[in-house]
Amino acid sequence: MTDIKGYCDPRFISVREALAALLGKDDVGASAAVYVDGEPVADLWGGYADANRSISWERDTLIGVNSTTKNMVALCALMLADRGELDLSAPVAAYWPEFAASGKENVLVRQVLSHTAGLPALSGPTTVEGLYTWESVTAGLAAQAPEWEPGTAAGYHALTFGFLVGEIVRRITGRGLGEFFAEEVAKPLGADFHIGLSADHDHRLAPLIPPPSLTDDYAATAPPRPDGTRRENTGVAIRVKDANSVAWRRAQIPAVNGFGNARSVALVQSVLANQGSAGGVRLLSPQGCEPAWQEAFRGEDRVLGVPMSWTTGFAKFGNTFGWGGWGGSLVVSDPSSRMTVAYAMNQMIDRDRQDDHRGMEIVMAAYSGLH
Repeated sequence: MTDIKGYCDPRFISVREALAALLGKDDVGASAAVYVDGEPVADLWGGYADANRSISWERDTLIGVNSTTKNMVALCALMLADRGELDLSAPVAAYWPEFAASGKENVLVRQVLSHTAGLPALSGPTTVEGLYTWESVTAGLAAQAPEWEPGTAAGYHALTFGFLVGEIVRRITGRGLGEFFAEEVAKPLGADFHIGLSADHDHRLAPLIPPPSLTDDYAATAPPRPDGTRRENTGVAIRVKDANSVAWRRAQIPAVNGFGNARSVALVQSVLANQGSAGGVRLLSPQGCEPAWQEAFRGEDRVLGVPMSWTTGFAKFGNTFGWGGWGGSLVVSDPSSRMTVAYAMNQMIDRDRQDDHRGMEIVMAAYSGLH
């Protein structure tokens, strides 16, 4: 049995057991955390930070969580809305005038947050390096025409989500999304989560490990639809080697380049599950949390090719909300039980080749502790 380190309330011992089982099977190194009422009830980690299994996964090991970062971006927008600085029902162009081009003058902020704005792919950059220049990416998005009438359909905004919301935040606050998150979210909570990563944290970063039998040329793609077809990839192909690069860490790609661990992911997101506060720190009002779980769109997602329920910033699953990242990371919040569960790991799994239930196994183990 893999040695699991950290704290676990006796009621949540099944979370420890689930993490140990994953590390004994598919995982190399991983962390799992559960927060209830804004306080930790499980904060666990184990395994190794490298593919050679020579470096232990420590309490403060960081990992890139890919699209799990979108949960953090959405929280920033909801905080500004709660403060009255951002109107979710206003046109994006009210804050970002250039965005009105190409028939987008009536695209609403909430449509950007619910993946219904019609901008699921970037028309400009063709290489990963093209994502690193904020001004050129956002200028390209401002000029771009929507793929469908905004608000009438959803299509997962895999990369564009962070640039769109990030530019709205920048226009309102004068700060980049990563800077706003660091100052307004991470610092007050004491959360070890970073959107973009500075060099002083490099020494504790675990690289992502490509799926078994694949190399670090393995690239993120939209999943196949139920009929086996795929959406044509009109965007940039991001490989594991890109997500592990120094240039990626230093950039601002807020939809996907967040770095943390299960503890920091769960701590931040527990704010929304716990009526706006965690650990005695209030970030927004109870009412300000509600858009996170109120359905904004239900139907087939044109990119993912499956039925989805999107809220203002999150995916909705029954009474829970959250989202996961390429390779397997996940966070799920349940406002009815005031619980948030997070899982972050270095061993990626290719969902085209095998089902990846690891994060959900941690979530289900956490639910057993509530009863």
